This record gives sequence, structure tokens and C-alpha cells, in this order.
Amino acid sequence: MQITLELPEDIALHFGADQSALSRAALEALAIEGARSGNLSLGQVRRMLGFTTRMQVDGFLKEHGISLPVTVEDVEQEAEVSRRFREEWSLSQTRRPSTTSF
Repeated sequence: MQITLELPEDIALHFGADQSALSRAALEALAIEGARSGNLSLGQVRRMLGFTTRMQVDGFLKEHGISLPVTVEDVEQEAEVSRRFREEWSLSQTRRPSTTSF
């Protein structure tokens, strides 16, 4: 969807002469407000802004003073990812030949 905004010229100039910068500023403001109000999920904010990871979204929101509450489900998901990583790392360590020399 394309949205058009009408701004007085003198106000638009405060954002810079570059129209793409002004469009990006408006998009970011909309994403920030959507996340802050709870109207947008982190996934929706990620897609809006073209980020590829949740960490990018978290960093962006924190830069703008938005800290979202962490749910039990978030912690459980992170714990599961950590457990799988630890298991895969342990398996990769047991498959490696010993590099100790005498």
C-alpha cells in the first residue's frame, strides 16, 4: 500500500531535501508507534522496515526508547534455541579429531 502525506515545505525541509529519507523517516515513525502501541508485532515491524533478524528490530526499537516486555514464551523459545545450539556444538566437538601432539 502506498500512503501520501502532505507537509508544509518548511517542515519537510527539516527532514532533509531527500524524499527517500523523508519516506523512510515516516515509515520508521509508523513502525515505532505500531510497536509501542502493540498494534504491530515484532515480525510486522521487521517486514515493514526490511530487517532480516529480530535482533535488528530489537536494536532499532531500543535506539528509539522502546523496550518491549519479554513473555514466558519468548524466554522458552530462546532457551530452546540455546539448548539446540549447545547440543549441536557438543556433537561437532566429539566428531573432531584430537589435535594434541606429543
